[in-house]
Amino acid sequence: AAILALGVPVHPLVASDGTGVPELAAAVRAQAARGTTRVIPRDFMELPEVFGREARALQARLAALHPPRERLASAEALLLISDDRPHESRPRWYPPQLLDDVREARARLEAAGTDWRSAAIEARYARVAAIQMAVTRETAPPGETWSDRVDRVVTHRVMGPLIFAGILLALFVSLFWLAEWPKGWIEAAVEGAAGWVSGAMPSGDLNDLLSRGVVAGVGSVVVFLPQICLLFLFISLLEDSGYMARAAFLMDRLMSRVGLHGKSFIPMLSSFACAIPGVMATRTIETPQDRLATILVAPLMSCSARLPVYTVLIAACIRGGALVQGLVLTGMYLLGVGGALGMAWLFKRTLLKGEPPPLLLELPPYRRPVLGVMLRHMWDRSRLFLRKAGTVILGINILLWFLVTFPRDGAATASFEARRAGVVHAAGLVPPDASAEVVARAVEQVRSGDEAGAAAAVREGIARLDREESGDALRHSLAGRLGQWIEPVLRPLGFDWKMGIGIVASFAAREVFVSTMSVVYNAGETDAGDRGAVLGLADRMQRERWPDGRPVYTATLGLTLMVFYVFAMQCVSTVAVVRRETNGWRWPLFQVAYMTTLAWLMAFATRWVASWWVG
Repeated sequence: AAILALGVPVHPLVASDGTGVPELAAAVRAQAARGTTRVIPRDFMELPEVFGREARALQARLAALHPPRERLASAEALLLISDDRPHESRPRWYPPQLLDDVREARARLEAAGTDWRSAAIEARYARVAAIQMAVTRETAPPGETWSDRVDRVVTHRVMGPLIFAGILLALFVSLFWLAEWPKGWIEAAVEGAAGWVSGAMPSGDLNDLLSRGVVAGVGSVVVFLPQICLLFLFISLLEDSGYMARAAFLMDRLMSRVGLHGKSFIPMLSSFACAIPGVMATRTIETPQDRLATILVAPLMSCSARLPVYTVLIAACIRGGALVQGLVLTGMYLLGVGGALGMAWLFKRTLLKGEPPPLLLELPPYRRPVLGVMLRHMWDRSRLFLRKAGTVILGINILLWFLVTFPRDGAATASFEARRAGVVHAAGLVPPDASAEVVARAVEQVRSGDEAGAAAAVREGIARLDREESGDALRHSLAGRLGQWIEPVLRPLGFDWKMGIGIVASFAAREVFVSTMSVVYNAGETDAGDRGAVLGLADRMQRERWPDGRPVYTATLGLTLMVFYVFAMQCVSTVAVVRRETNGWRWPLFQVAYMTTLAWLMAFATRWVASWWVG
């Protein structure tokens, strides 16, 4: 072997359990102490000629621009040509003329038929493969291996897809069953925090903003953290065990029939976590038509941001226990996969015609997953969810609180106060000539259940007036006017203007729908009819009624709204990434238009079918 011929010692390693790592570190320290290491500068990889020429020209400009970083200019030139993130994250570091040079270099590479996104990556992997072939010797094991015997079952034409569907069903059922206890603990903590904030401050707008808009609003999203953690833990388990490559093999047969490249499976699989890395992962697809088709359908895969929406709607609308709820959740994910494949089939036969090349895939042997790696992967993904809850969702909730609170109608407020005063006067709780302060104190005691002489009818009367006032104030607020403005478009789907507020707000991020509904429905408020019981969002949605007394959130409406979120874009960050990956606004705007139209049509069809089937 090449390394042995040079007299370089070889240290065996098993990275997963740390075997050999201390010995290698000691050898490196000893070699450094002797000072005998001699580094021979050379290019690690062999780039395509046209790509190397462009990289060297850009390297010279970078070396002149930043002389202290001359030694890094070569790597920096490759990075700038093949990736937009470095200059987007540090816009002041690179002058406009240099960025123009990068764009011109990319244009020349595209004209020469070289993919500037993947050329450096492919050259790097080619060099790694050459080194691996030079220093290792592979011997085929005698007979059939354990992995081969398992693969005969899990990759079978019939049994393989059934096993895959069973694994997905077990995953989604466990999201309800295993997450129930930690979710309850977080809900109790959020309710306690909201109650503490409300009780520690005098009544007023600031109290309402912090307790209802910030704590309850953000908390309504954070309570889904256990399910997000479980989702990423199971995905990491499938990846580290080697089963995910088998899933890619199973899906390739189906994707090839709809015209997608076999490599499209990895971006589409990544989109289960988030569509943004899924869209960026399409850079490994060589043909432009296949890459663009994958970009257009990747957001149809149900990402983790949809999970809180599915979960709260299933909890509010679907009965039958964890198994039925898990089946519905599995159906939503499969519907997203089916929608992505169906739209890919349509695009490949109309806008993006072309035959995809065959998939060459190596199935790795099955391995024992490393718990530490799985937990780290789970935490890294979940931390992004918490960061969004503490930044984007928090900011939107504060803005939304202002939209649902203002402007106020002083005449309407005075009218409801007079009607509440009439209720406590009629019940004999205060004398007829009592002051406004005494009446307000009596009303508050009735609300909290501290008024011993208040009958249930009095408490219900006050609660009914409170609900009427809240609904009237919301209807005349800025958010209510926006919801009523778009209600004619949503009414054929069975949605009201309150849901319209959530749909519009969730375009910033899908999970914002949950916190928006929490603010709109005052989830977390105390139920006067239950002596201080705190209502969760699902409970509050279950108690929502149409003017004629019918429940709003039925199984039909829940299915319709979930199907709408399966197909709707509802993610401005994904739109921005698609614009960057396609170098323009044409395809992102087309993607928003077709997904929104598809979401409306599929939701309409779901409502019609569910009304006939469910009732």
